[in-house]
Amino acid sequence: MRARVGAATAIPLVFAVLLAFPVSLIVVQVSLPLALGAGLIFAVVIAAVASNQLALYLLVFSMLLGPEVLAGELGRGALLGRGLTFRLDDVLISIIGLAWLAKTALYRELGLFLRTPLNRPLAAYAFAAALATGLGMIAGRVTVLGGFLFVLKYIEYFVIYFIVVNNLRERRQFERFLLALLATAAVTSVIGILQIPGGERVSAPFEGRGAEPNTFGGYLVLMLALVAGLYLTSASLRRKFLLALLAVLIVVPLVFTLSRASYLALIPLAGALFAWSDRKRFLAGLLAFGAVFLPLVAPQPVLDRIAFVVSQPWQRRQIEVAGIRLDTSTSDRFRSWGAAALEWPTAPLFGHGVTGYRLLDAQYPRVLLEMGLVGLLAFLWLQISLFRQVRAILRATQDRLFKGVALGFLAGYIALIGHSIGANTFIIVRIMEPFWFLAGMVVMIPRLEAAPAPPAPAAGPGPAWRGSVRR
Repeated sequence: MRARVGAATAIPLVFAVLLAFPVSLIVVQVSLPLALGAGLIFAVVIAAVASNQLALYLLVFSMLLGPEVLAGELGRGALLGRGLTFRLDDVLISIIGLAWLAKTALYRELGLFLRTPLNRPLAAYAFAAALATGLGMIAGRVTVLGGFLFVLKYIEYFVIYFIVVNNLRERRQFERFLLALLATAAVTSVIGILQIPGGERVSAPFEGRGAEPNTFGGYLVLMLALVAGLYLTSASLRRKFLLALLAVLIVVPLVFTLSRASYLALIPLAGALFAWSDRKRFLAGLLAFGAVFLPLVAPQPVLDRIAFVVSQPWQRRQIEVAGIRLDTSTSDRFRSWGAAALEWPTAPLFGHGVTGYRLLDAQYPRVLLEMGLVGLLAFLWLQISLFRQVRAILRATQDRLFKGVALGFLAGYIALIGHSIGANTFIIVRIMEPFWFLAGMVVMIPRLEAAPAPPAPAAGPGPAWRGSVRR
């Protein structure tokens, strides 16, 4: 046992020594700002290697606040006009994953993956994506580099889920992870608000070239749902006040993303909260008030953006639905669904492969055309399994905090399904990373709630939640 502990302790030191020489060579040849940035990243990496828990907190903040670097352009299929990006959270996920592999090698009794109800559908979807993309590479429809890296990115989301369920042991961790997620939402919202005077659509921090307000809108919808769930289940007036402030802080940049898919997602969000919350009268009154009051105070750019759906001047790419001419963006969404119906028979079972078909801004048509019927069924299996599991947890838990997180996540999940009608929501990095982090937290609620309370310390009784999850 002592040898194992020594080996585990030596890993960060060995990693630091191996990286120190190449990093020092780079630092002496670049400008001072770049050298300071490289030194900061190096320090973060070493800290993450030294502590899995610290790495998880860094991961939470880096999901939205981490820098993004464009690594290169790719120009085929769904990659046309888009590039491959690498971010700090990619590095952290790799570090945490490798650290976990090292730990399981030292302590075999831990097992590689904790058993959860989502393991099989996650594996099925990952396998379907890899198989469809491999067949697409053989057929020449998918570039090897692009297809491989995008499938790897999909799998990375699931790695986040497994990292959380394998490292979340006690309620204190749960509370701290939740606080980190809410703090990140607050910081990103403030940064979004600071963008408003510039007159451009608000987007996520540090996105650089090709910023996507629709992506930021989807993330804010998810965080708004989480805050709403916590508010509806909290018994503390102080917490309710702080959560209400955070909700306002989130709504302001959400409005100015001018993302119509995000606006649309608010409808299923409200419906989900009403369906599963115990405070239906309060919600009914709030929704009625909002339906009457919000159109009167909505900023003019928001009203113009919504009206633009049917008021855009004539363009060649517009289509008409029930005699109403739609703007080009909405028309493209309708075409995505039409393309799925017309093009699916050309590759019915396994599709064209991930990135093997042209870019479609709608999740379900994209899955069907890229991964075929097999991939779509695996994707639906995963979605239904996650829905059932979270709903069962929400109904079973008696803890107000756990109930609030489960309710918020379930409502956010339903909202993102609405968001995905006009966006590739379930493959977008800045939405899926916090989404699967939260999913791991929610799935662990039954284990955390069932954890036995430890004996009280000699000096006096301690909090009943200081237990740890038994493996």
